[in-house]
Amino acid sequence: MTTSVLKTIVTIAYIIICIALVIVVLMQEGKTSGLGAVSGAADTYWTKNKGRSSEGVLIKITRVLAALFVVLSVVLCTDWLG
Repeated sequence: MTTSVLKTIVTIAYIIICIALVIVVLMQEGKTSGLGAVSGAADTYWTKNKGRSSEGVLIKITRVLAALFVVLSVVLCTDWLG
């Protein structure tokens, strides 16, 4: 593969990851718990097991997409592909 084809593929993957990251972040719920956090009411079964819920899955996907975003940003910025 030539470097221009490889750079084009990485750029397309970068754009797809950017769009997916925006969508996943917008799908997540807000993290503000209001005054319930002061009295300890926010410490419920839901908050202790949120890693197994759909919200936990969205958080894991966000972390993976963010890591890929940073790696591809460095690769495209440093001109390693030519």
